[in-house]
Amino acid sequence: MSSPNIQEVVKEKYGQAALRVVTGGGSSCCGAAPGSASCGDPITSNLYDESQKGQLPETAILASLGCGNPTALAQLNPGETVLDLGSGGGIDVLLSAKRVGPAGKVYGLDMTDEMLALANENKRKAGANNVEFLKGEIEKIPLPDNSVDVIISNCVINLSANKDRVLGEAFRVLKPGGRFAVSDVVTRGDMPPEIRQSVLLWVGCLAGALEENEYRQKLMASGFEQVTIEPTRIYRAEDARDFLAAEGINVDAIAPQVDGKFMSAFIRAVKPGVQR
Repeated sequence: MSSPNIQEVVKEKYGQAALRVVTGGGSSCCGAAPGSASCGDPITSNLYDESQKGQLPETAILASLGCGNPTALAQLNPGETVLDLGSGGGIDVLLSAKRVGPAGKVYGLDMTDEMLALANENKRKAGANNVEFLKGEIEKIPLPDNSVDVIISNCVINLSANKDRVLGEAFRVLKPGGRFAVSDVVTRGDMPPEIRQSVLLWVGCLAGALEENEYRQKLMASGFEQVTIEPTRIYRAEDARDFLAAEGINVDAIAPQVDGKFMSAFIRAVKPGVQR
C-alpha cells in the first residue's frame, strides 16, 4: 500500500471516530474488530486516572484512541511550549496545558477536520487559553525551527508511512536541549510477516510499528541523543484472541511467537544543545 493510501485510511478512520463522539456514539477503540462489542481493552482502556478525567470535557476522553499516557510520563514545566503530534480530540493537549500553566503554550497538530473541530470545542469547554490546534501532517509540521521545548504523541507515529520524516521534523522544531517524549507501539524481535501484520492490525488500526532497536536507530540517525524505550504495556496473544480468530489465525499456535513481542512503550530522546 502506498503512503498516500495509508494516510487517507488513517484520516478517514479518525474522522469517523470524531463524528461518533459528537453524535454520542463513543469512539471505536483501536483494538476492536469491526462490528465487535469488544473495545481492545488491553490497549486503550484505563490510561488516564480519575483525577485527570475530572479536569476534562467528556468528549475529550471519549475521543482518546491512544495506547499510553504521555502526559503522565513526560516532564513538563511551567512556561514551556509543548507540541502534541496527532492530537485527536485534544485530551493530551488539555492535560499538558494545565501542566505548563498560563505562561506556557501547547500546540495540537492533527490532519483530520472532524478531530480538529472536536478538539476546538473541547478547548472552549475547558477554557484553555494557552492552547492552539493546527491543521497539518506530522511529516510536515507547520511550526518554525527551534520553537518547542517538548514533543509528545500518543500512539500516532506508528501510523505514519514515513517515520524518518516525522522524526526529522520533530528534531527540527525542538529547541536545543528539547525533549521528545512519546507513547507508541513497538515490537521486539523477529516474527513471521503474516503474524506481525495480523497482530499489528489488532494493536494499532493499521499500525506500522517499528521494532524497538530500529526505532532507537532512527531517532539517533535524526540527531537525537539519550534515547530510551520503556515498555508500559505488553500485549499477549490471548488479548487478541477474538480478533485473530476472526482473521482465521490459530491463536494457540502463534502464541509463542507473539507473547511479549508487542507492546506500548514510552520513548524518550533529547535534542543536543543547551536549553535556554
